[in-house]
Amino acid sequence: MRIMLATVAIAALVLPTTLMAQTAAPQTTTTTTTTAASSQWRTSKLMGLDVYNEQNEKLGDVSEVLIDPAGKVTGVVIGVGGFLGMGQRDIKVSLDKLKFVNEARTTTQTTGSSSTTAAPATRAVDAKWYPNHAIMAGATNDTVKAMPEFKYD
Repeated sequence: MRIMLATVAIAALVLPTTLMAQTAAPQTTTTTTTTAASSQWRTSKLMGLDVYNEQNEKLGDVSEVLIDPAGKVTGVVIGVGGFLGMGQRDIKVSLDKLKFVNEARTTTQTTGSSSTTAAPATRAVDAKWYPNHAIMAGATNDTVKAMPEFKYD
């Protein structure tokens, strides 16, 4: 009798779920994937981007990208001066003052009477979402140090 009651109880639990599984309508799911255009950059990858002048002297690196409530870029904060984070101060420049470059910068070494120029390194395939560095035309280390300091309010 106990075995029969146990069998009936198990059948009562299993049978309704089996029937529901057979009568349920199949569900279809549609997934949409959005991909960014190759001309777009990830702003998170711009943080820390080196900024140079035309003479290939490092001026600083990008600390922040500032946007207004509509999403338009209003400026770029660059950390200049200092050494290993000590003595660094921030300046704000408009985006049109910077030229972003996708190719690696070239370096020139002068030894004695000869100079050699290293070829730019090739970019990694996965590095397409951000530039290699930025150039701030007409700037020197002295001019960026003389610019007003940017303060976060």
